[in-house]
Amino acid sequence: MIILSTSNSKISLDEIDKKILNSIQLDFPLVHRPFLQLAERLGLKEEEVIERIKRLQAEKAIRRIGPIISTKKTGGVSTLVALKAPADRVDEVAQIINGYDEVSHNYLRPAEFNIWFTLSVESEDRMHEILKEIGERTGCKVMNLPTKRLFKIGVKFNIR
Repeated sequence: MIILSTSNSKISLDEIDKKILNSIQLDFPLVHRPFLQLAERLGLKEEEVIERIKRLQAEKAIRRIGPIISTKKTGGVSTLVALKAPADRVDEVAQIINGYDEVSHNYLRPAEFNIWFTLSVESEDRMHEILKEIGERTGCKVMNLPTKRLFKIGVKFNIR
């Protein structure tokens, strides 16, 4: 059994949890009943896989299971955004930012520009509109950091 440390807690993982986590990272079945196929592949019952994944999500070992869609390939645009929020307003400002469905990958950094997030929208006009709104609603300085050159790096965590 290993202990996986997430944001503020530790999670105990047994061998089955580790097999599930290692399996779903890069090879999640794209079929009508993906958990059944995953269960068969791992020699488990579908219900057990579903219950374990629910528990791992509740414990924050799994943040999200879903597709990664290329905004650019679907005709949209995306950008990285850095925002300079006063330390005593970080939660308030983050709530405003998180109110936009187009925002993802929102995280806090120990820097002058301390809130960073990705903004994915259908058009340049909408991107600028949201950036302006966030600046006006928060009263914080917003820095747009568009991609100049894209490097895609696959990441798989070998959970032992």
